[in-house]
Amino acid sequence: MRSHPDACPGAVELHQAADGGLARIRVPGGTLSAAQWDVVRGAALELGSGAVELTSRANLQIRGLSDGVELGARLAAAGLLPSATHERMRNIIAAPLEDNQALVDEIDETLCADASLAGLPGRFLVTAGAAVSGLGGDFGLVNEPSGGFVLLLAGADTGVRVTDPVDALLSAARLFQQVRGTAWRLSEVDDGVRKITAHFGISDAPRVTPAVTPVAPSPLTPGVPLGRLDAEQLPGVALRLTPWRSLVVPAGTDTTGLITDPRSPWHGVSACTGRPGCAKSLSDVRADARAWLNMPHHTHGPGRVPPISILGSRSDSPGAVHWSGCARRCGRPAGEVIEFVATGDGYEEIR
Repeated sequence: MRSHPDACPGAVELHQAADGGLARIRVPGGTLSAAQWDVVRGAALELGSGAVELTSRANLQIRGLSDGVELGARLAAAGLLPSATHERMRNIIAAPLEDNQALVDEIDETLCADASLAGLPGRFLVTAGAAVSGLGGDFGLVNEPSGGFVLLLAGADTGVRVTDPVDALLSAARLFQQVRGTAWRLSEVDDGVRKITAHFGISDAPRVTPAVTPVAPSPLTPGVPLGRLDAEQLPGVALRLTPWRSLVVPAGTDTTGLITDPRSPWHGVSACTGRPGCAKSLSDVRADARAWLNMPHHTHGPGRVPPISILGSRSDSPGAVHWSGCARRCGRPAGEVIEFVATGDGYEEIR
């Protein structure tokens, strides 16, 4: 059981990092109009470091902030901060190539309208769609071909089927808040899943197997190198964020500086902030990851030996790779990931 509240940053309550204030902007469903994206870009350029980071929950981060009040005012005016009391719990990841934003918006509005849910932790997570069902949400929705929805609990299908997904999520979230104590996630609550299945009842419907299905690289879903965008990029473009640190953009968008080649070794590689932005980091992990990716022989995707010391390395298999500056391993994506974790004497490989 957790002994303290989670410290996830928000857009109002900033985290004080080594490089200044850090704001995390929740974007339920990942959809931003062109005007909203320009507000975020402008804030990063005028109030922050000039970069915008994409998170593994399809949210955005701005670093190097000195004025959180001005940021909050800009976001609120753009419709990106509809509830100052609930803003940290507004984590809803949606399958980015499905027509589901209206459902996400209804879920978001319903949860934010309930005052009792303002205290939900910043780690609270809802997923919507089969393609994101394996991302470990506290609650998840998957459409059934025959109508209705599978309600996933703690990332698993327990047999609960619902016809009103918004009301079901509201009931489940209320119950989670009542029983969670100091836990951050449903999976941490003793007998938590059973308490919720008892509320809904369990049908005899066949179980589904949640699975992460990354969006295939294409000109319409360009990747963002190490999840960091220069805020000068993509002016006036409507976009949709994905949990794989890529974007859905209109056809014909100028994607200069993004990853569009399906063969690029940059696909599947992520990193925490590292030095100098994080005081706890033991290394400049982004610089090390870039050096590794730019090695002349690195032509077969992630998994090759970086040009730095790897302790106990078995780096001979391609796959998703995450670089961490310390043992906290912040920003690690869901699923099978090869991790390079800084030790102070190089990097330890973890599988």
